[in-house]
Amino acid sequence: MPNFIMSRVVRQFTKPAAALVAVLAVGTVGYLIIGGSATTVVDALYMTFITIATIGYGEVIDMTGKPGARIFTMCIGFAGIGVTSYIFSKVTAFIIAGEFNTVLRRRKMLKRISQLSGHYIICGAGRVGANVAHELEKTNRAYVLLDIVDTAIKGHAERYPHALYVLGDATEDEMLEEAGIRRAAGVFAVTGDDNRNLVITLSAKQINSACRVVARCHEVNYFSKMERVGADAIVSPDFTGGMRIVSSMVRPHVVDFLDEMLRADGDLRVEQIVTGQPTAGNTVAKFAPQSVEYVVLAMRTAAMDTVFNPLPERVLQAGDVVVVMATPAGRRTLEHRAAAGVSA
Repeated sequence: MPNFIMSRVVRQFTKPAAALVAVLAVGTVGYLIIGGSATTVVDALYMTFITIATIGYGEVIDMTGKPGARIFTMCIGFAGIGVTSYIFSKVTAFIIAGEFNTVLRRRKMLKRISQLSGHYIICGAGRVGANVAHELEKTNRAYVLLDIVDTAIKGHAERYPHALYVLGDATEDEMLEEAGIRRAAGVFAVTGDDNRNLVITLSAKQINSACRVVARCHEVNYFSKMERVGADAIVSPDFTGGMRIVSSMVRPHVVDFLDEMLRADGDLRVEQIVTGQPTAGNTVAKFAPQSVEYVVLAMRTAAMDTVFNPLPERVLQAGDVVVVMATPAGRRTLEHRAAAGVSA
């Protein structure tokens, strides 16, 4: 049972349970005294239980000619009925409140998701999906986590309480719609099943052909299938892992540099900024003046020509992609300048 549920149970039922135990204890002791030496603890406890539960069995302990004993029984009965009724009411309220809170949280979540635009949908909350979500968190990008496994979603929500998520099957169009697929900038199909990732890719592209889909794939024979259904990029953890192992051997300093840049608690990332019409005609130096928040590494022209370390006086054209090493704040600054014009 999750810790937050256990804490609610303890908080709600400690006092009622203590009251019930107290009534049972008082009744047992009382009937031991009333019954005398011939009465066992089990007999006294049983007598207390059937009195509290109003079962109606015959008296185990003879109270004939003992009006005080019968008054004691009535008192135990009233106290026991009151305590048990209170416990049942608490249980009912606990169940109803839990269901109500679940529905309320879902409505609030869907309302927040409906206000998103240009966000990312992560289909799969496993180890790969969790790492994708962490990277989006570090770079301040909005996302919605979508998974059918309740424990995976709750685990992520405990780590990131503000995170947005949808509990459901990512292969179903309805779930993608709830995650805001029509307004999303991209979809990560990163479940552990190639078949599911294939269906997610197909569904996402059919609903929103403009969104970019990056799919996870293990089997080589699925690559062509995912390309045919519209995957914009296909990543094989096995292939990438092999390349990383080789790089660690033959170019360790490059790998160390990338690890330092992409370390979990760091902010620097290699980002891309697409220039628009407001920025066209400006030079690289004017668009991205020297700053500690970013460094221009390269640019790719609309004609797909790549220029490394472009000169400051190089003129930008609409549609050029500027590759920078930047912090999240530096990336947002350049994105704003690209969208609104350099003079903004």
